[in-house]
Amino acid sequence: MARSALLRSGKGLGTPGTTRKKRQADAATANAPALDDHFVERNGVRCAGAHLVIDLYQAERLDDLGHIEATLRACVDAAGATLLHIHLHRFEPSGGVSGVAVLAESHISIHSWPEHGYAALDIFMCGNTNPDVCVPLLREAFSARKISVSEHLRGCGLG
Repeated sequence: MARSALLRSGKGLGTPGTTRKKRQADAATANAPALDDHFVERNGVRCAGAHLVIDLYQAERLDDLGHIEATLRACVDAAGATLLHIHLHRFEPSGGVSGVAVLAESHISIHSWPEHGYAALDIFMCGNTNPDVCVPLLREAFSARKISVSEHLRGCGLG
């Protein structure tokens, strides 16, 4: 029922009392989604998930769409994540690739510059997954001679 119809009908316009406020609070609690549905604990901190930022240097096969897709799939499987969709796009003439594996638990993305032997990836996962297992898989799959990894815990303090 629209708010204006409630006002015209006079329903619900009594003096708000503690019982009415309690019912409203109970209804809000009952309808609220569970905030900790896929929250994780990482290094003793409860958060929405771990976001790994990964740089691969002196890497190979960064223009090979089939290899990139297979590597993303291997990362998803190893991490225990749920793949929803992969989309990759090759840029010409460099052959660089931008793409994302969309996960039920978030995503893995890649942006590559094969002419520089460089790729930037990020892995954000929540729930019962292990994004850390992707790091050695990426190093091996792209024969990276140097790798940099940083971690950001997302949504700290929400759960």
